[in-house]
Amino acid sequence: MNFDDPRLTAVGLLAEAHAGLMARFQPVLGAAGLSEIDFETVIRLARSPGQRLRMSDLAAQTELSTSGVTRVVDRLEREGLVTRQACASDRRASYAVLTEAGRARLESVVPQHLKDIEDWFTGLLSADELEAFLATLRKIRDVVRPCATAGAHEPHQAEAAGQGS
Repeated sequence: MNFDDPRLTAVGLLAEAHAGLMARFQPVLGAAGLSEIDFETVIRLARSPGQRLRMSDLAAQTELSTSGVTRVVDRLEREGLVTRQACASDRRASYAVLTEAGRARLESVVPQHLKDIEDWFTGLLSADELEAFLATLRKIRDVVRPCATAGAHEPHQAEAAGQGS
């Protein structure tokens, strides 16, 4: 058995890079009162149409269980960063919606977070390397986490038309 297999090296390097980046990012997020999952949740909402996602789509995007995403949204709601909104076309569904306070919290942290990303990640790559790296990451992500963009592109057509799904 070859323990120097480049496949093991690839996964190990990816895990090490991710852990290292998260450690570099944590001081800024922590100073803003956000855990890694809190930040992931509010930034996903901020980047979604209407700054909202169905709770089920948010769970799929974050890979949290239904109860896990409920706990995160409950905590963010207590802090005033997120609110819940009933789905007009499906009483069983609800949306997590970014509040003005949530947007303001993001606006306070994102400039330094982007600087950290530039310093510790994207700034280490040329424009061509970054473009290739992003394409590679999307290719892998689309296979291993196909739900990572659930609900992020357009509002649900049936709801947009005022119809039930």
